[in-house]
Amino acid sequence: MKVGKLKVSFNSPVVLGFFFLSLGAYVLNLLLGGWANHIFFSVYRSSLLDPCTYIRFFGHVIGHANWDHFVGNMMMILVVGPILEEKYGSSNMLFVILATALVTGLVQFVLFPGIGLLGASGVVFMMILLSAFVNFKNGEIPVTLILVALFYIGGQIYDGLFLNDNVSQLTHIIGGFTGAGFGYVMNKNKMNRY
Repeated sequence: MKVGKLKVSFNSPVVLGFFFLSLGAYVLNLLLGGWANHIFFSVYRSSLLDPCTYIRFFGHVIGHANWDHFVGNMMMILVVGPILEEKYGSSNMLFVILATALVTGLVQFVLFPGIGLLGASGVVFMMILLSAFVNFKNGEIPVTLILVALFYIGGQIYDGLFLNDNVSQLTHIIGGFTGAGFGYVMNKNKMNRY
């Protein structure tokens, strides 16, 4: 689309697709009075015979409890995500987002049967730690990676131990470790090709 001499580009299809899916899930949940979050966009212990259980393992990352929750997660994803998608490619970003959703969903399903989980904060933390690997070089650990891990993961461990705030710090930690793990692997594979 052109606006004057400027051209608007769909620069980050996975990140933008994630945003629009999340926005659609938010609107659908509003229209259905919370029903959509319960059925599709929250992971909790349910029967493995229920097909929605498998949708929830992935769908929980696009559901949000309220507008502030949605905006908080989407702002980080829209700021960090396009840089990561440009660096690692759309297919890798899609894979890492889906892997983060599945891992956090399974952990919630197994370890916290009576508590529902929804929101993209695991994906946000994955992107934060993954972004710290952008300048990763073989045999060198960037100081920025160490600081990001200390502040973000360390902060979540502290909050998990000392706060009762209805936030899943474990999801943040798992998302962060997922991002760090994939960042290491993707950068190492890239270096091995040269």
